[in-house]
Amino acid sequence: MRTIFAALAASTMLVGTAGAAEIYPLDRATILASSPFDFKVELDAVHGEGDISVLVNGKPYAEVFGKPADYIAEEKGKDDKVLGSALILRDLALAAPGSYKVDVKAGDETKSVTWEVYGTAEIAKAKNVIFILGDGMSVAHRTAARIMSKGMTEGKANGRLAMDDLDHMAFIGTSSTHSIATDSANTMSAYMTGHKSRVNALGVYADRTPASLDDPRVETIGEALRRTTKKSIGVVSTAEVEDATPAAVVSHTRKRGDKAEIVGMFYDVQPEVLLGGGSAYFLKSDVPGSKRKDDKDYIQLFKDAGYTLATTKTELDAAAGTNTGKMLGLFHTGNMDTWLDRNQLKKGTVEKFPDQPGLVDMTNAALTQLSKNPDGFFLMVEGASIDKMSHPMDWDRAVVETIELDHAVAVARDFAAKHPDTLVVVTGDHTHGVSLIGTIDTEKPGTDMREKVGVYDDAGFPDYADTNGDGYPDSVDVKRPLAIFSSNFPDYYETWGPKLDGPFVPAIQDANGNYVANEAYKDVPGAVLRTGNLPRENDTAVHAVDDIVLQATGPGAEAFKGYMEQSDVYRVLADAFALGKVQK
Repeated sequence: MRTIFAALAASTMLVGTAGAAEIYPLDRATILASSPFDFKVELDAVHGEGDISVLVNGKPYAEVFGKPADYIAEEKGKDDKVLGSALILRDLALAAPGSYKVDVKAGDETKSVTWEVYGTAEIAKAKNVIFILGDGMSVAHRTAARIMSKGMTEGKANGRLAMDDLDHMAFIGTSSTHSIATDSANTMSAYMTGHKSRVNALGVYADRTPASLDDPRVETIGEALRRTTKKSIGVVSTAEVEDATPAAVVSHTRKRGDKAEIVGMFYDVQPEVLLGGGSAYFLKSDVPGSKRKDDKDYIQLFKDAGYTLATTKTELDAAAGTNTGKMLGLFHTGNMDTWLDRNQLKKGTVEKFPDQPGLVDMTNAALTQLSKNPDGFFLMVEGASIDKMSHPMDWDRAVVETIELDHAVAVARDFAAKHPDTLVVVTGDHTHGVSLIGTIDTEKPGTDMREKVGVYDDAGFPDYADTNGDGYPDSVDVKRPLAIFSSNFPDYYETWGPKLDGPFVPAIQDANGNYVANEAYKDVPGAVLRTGNLPRENDTAVHAVDDIVLQATGPGAEAFKGYMEQSDVYRVLADAFALGKVQK
């Protein structure tokens, strides 16, 4: 009994330690030397400015930071509720590497955090960095992609993915500052800033105020490159370019849904190459299809800034050879269609957008443009629909998207082979609860599809074929497909096969606002109703907390090893580019 009480007391201390509401950056933050960030103290009560003590390594903070913070006597929350007093100091930068202990005291409130400010190599290790991200890419996606695209004979793969042979590897932890669970915003933000953040947050520490654009900022890699180098920047995605992953290269917002504002943040940084979907947020509000609420015409603003505009693959091919030095490619009003829909099934929105480039097309175009800069470049490439198709458990589309991503990896590896001063990094941002467990024998007698799932020795091998040698299966509608399932799901009808009529929509909202199984799939032969294991406000499967795999090759890649936090990855990128050279 004494042991139980001791354990309970210890756990209570862990979660209930008294202190100031918060200090940003948070405890154990790692901060690039001379990189601007916002410092904020939030107190739970109202205190006079003179009653707030802030010491840094035992000295008054203004002496160490070089200037005092702004004092907010009564910081307001929702409905103007007083939250307490606050201090905020924007654009602070610490040039000297080392440990910084920040102690705050105001009345009975106390709080302490310690930061590590780090420098980097004096001389850059890499001229170029190609950072390739499969959104939601889990190990099962990679395994399925290898089997589907290469085949397997007698237990050995008949070929290897391009990403398989990158020679340095690490496991990456993805959790957010407030939860073990995670989303694309906080995960990619950690990669692109070196700071962990909260779910939905990009380039900020999520504070307590309701406004989404005033939270304490940290510098993004796009801003760091503009501040310290003459390198070009490229952003490529099959999603809307304002979506969380591409946005993380430049953005600062508590709410990833601030897409109209994110376009403005892209305009502020002006990457030399910006390719993907999402034109609806570039268009003036009076243009049909626009999702803006103002009269800003960002298409024209980018053109006035020297960008060549491409809206189709044909225009992209032409722009790559004749452009003015900057490319804006917007090939869809929303997210671009998947490889399977564009090239085989002609479903989704392909009829409306028939001439979309693929990820390989965009990667090639970006590298052609960016490599013209003698100072080098940073290119981020996202295969977005691995995630977007994994949420609705549309596994065939998700796996083929993984194959397409791997073809982009092959392009990057070919470039790096000719330019050995290039660091190539391939990873995911988070995982999905997806497992590949065997095959489904569709020709096995009977109507019970569950009995046709082959596991262990009964699984055998799938029968995908690639007769034209393009690296993709000729069809996903085969006699013995892979059996892939999610560990988490809403109520839905399992149909045991590819969704040939269009991307899967597993659940729809009922009159009470709950998500229920979509009866459009009820009469598919063999369909089985699966009762969900997620809260009923979830319409699709959700992200998993599992570690992800990162692989890399090239100068600086040796720093990727063992277990790393996503924020540690930024430190490797910064060191490869020598972004934190210490001034002597």
